[in-house]
Amino acid sequence: MTSTESLDWKFCQVFGDRSPVEEVSDVDIVSAVEFNETGEYIATGDRGGRVVIFERCQDKDASKSSSKKKEVKTPEYKFFVEFQSHEPEFDYLKSLEIEEKINKIKWLNRNGNGHFVLTTNDKTIKLWKIHEKKVKNVLSTNIPTNGVPSKTPPVVNALKIPRVQVRDTIVTATGRRVYANAHAYHINSISVNSDGETYISSDDLRINLWNLAVSDQSFNIVDIKPANMEELTEVITSAEFHPQHCNIFMYSSSKGTIKLADMRQSALCDNHAKVFEEVEDPANKSFFSEIISSISDIKFSKDGRYIISRDYLTLKLWDINMDHKPFKSIPIHDYLRSKLCDLYENDCIFDKFECTMSGDGSQLLTGSYHNYFHIYDKNGKNDVCIEASKYAIKKTQKSSLTTKMKLPGRKSKDTKGKHEVEINPDAIEFSKKALHVAWHPKENLIAVGAANNLYLYAAQ
Repeated sequence: MTSTESLDWKFCQVFGDRSPVEEVSDVDIVSAVEFNETGEYIATGDRGGRVVIFERCQDKDASKSSSKKKEVKTPEYKFFVEFQSHEPEFDYLKSLEIEEKINKIKWLNRNGNGHFVLTTNDKTIKLWKIHEKKVKNVLSTNIPTNGVPSKTPPVVNALKIPRVQVRDTIVTATGRRVYANAHAYHINSISVNSDGETYISSDDLRINLWNLAVSDQSFNIVDIKPANMEELTEVITSAEFHPQHCNIFMYSSSKGTIKLADMRQSALCDNHAKVFEEVEDPANKSFFSEIISSISDIKFSKDGRYIISRDYLTLKLWDINMDHKPFKSIPIHDYLRSKLCDLYENDCIFDKFECTMSGDGSQLLTGSYHNYFHIYDKNGKNDVCIEASKYAIKKTQKSSLTTKMKLPGRKSKDTKGKHEVEINPDAIEFSKKALHVAWHPKENLIAVGAANNLYLYAAQ
């Protein structure tokens, strides 16, 4: 395994970048980022219901400008296709407006000559096929070249059969299926099964199992809705299938627990097989304990051996064979504990940060405020912190997880040979947040969604 300490992370590209003076429209803010199974394509969704897909440039295209230099080539992507996935809707029964915002995007394994992606907003899941389409022209020989129709009837012997000519080839997105009317609450996650035939979708209280070929029927496999809603104590926050075993999936809750379920045990998987939970010290409990312990994202490692979970302040790594405590617990921004009251008032405490792992499972990635994202070594104590910005790229290399990154407002100190950096939480810009992250399945290449921008960084 490669340690993050030996990797030099460099900025590659940014899409959607604007001048810092320009005001960012809310509909342009990135709300989902996902690589496909090969890493050749990146899909992004935004709050305006649009999906933009980028394609990796071929080596011959990427190396034109550096053909004379023998340097390590950084990956480059180019625009591939953009389409409107969801439109704003209105639920007349509940008098609620349904936003067009894309909550999640998931790629299906390629089959045939097209790519397939699942997209979802709060209520409706859609399956799209991305493929090339030939634009054709019909050439008629009965009209003269000057465009003026002939007044004399054509001679029978002079008649010619019209020819069809391919004018251009374009990339287009075609809607294949719509999976609707199955969720009473907002959909927070979708996950495709390793069998390639089914997927799950979860909302606050239920998880449904779908067959990709059937859009008008789903099976409810988890239901935590109590008979009396006043007795509700937790909600489902995320769900994901095991990467190798098609019968196993997991889901997280607002109480900070992760439950592993096996669909072979029963049709309704309310009785979980395992519970991953870290018991909180009663002495540390406060008014905000339950809020900050809510898990915003969970992911399996590629081999299914480990689980990573992200709550508001920490990133936790779990060994699937050890459910009583996490294998490692990493504080992301512990310095915000003194600001929890302010974060509660401005609703930042409810921000949902995503997390992911490298393809070999050796490194962890998650985001923070001030457009910072962190890359951790699973087996070490290294923390690389980078600001996602084209204009002011800042990077700090931590020698210990207890060492803190440098932000504007304080000077660094050196105590007994150990480089310690103090932080002024008041200097943090909470409007800048790196919520959405994705890792290339095979390479050390990461994508970070912050505001209306998609940043790409590669390790060399």
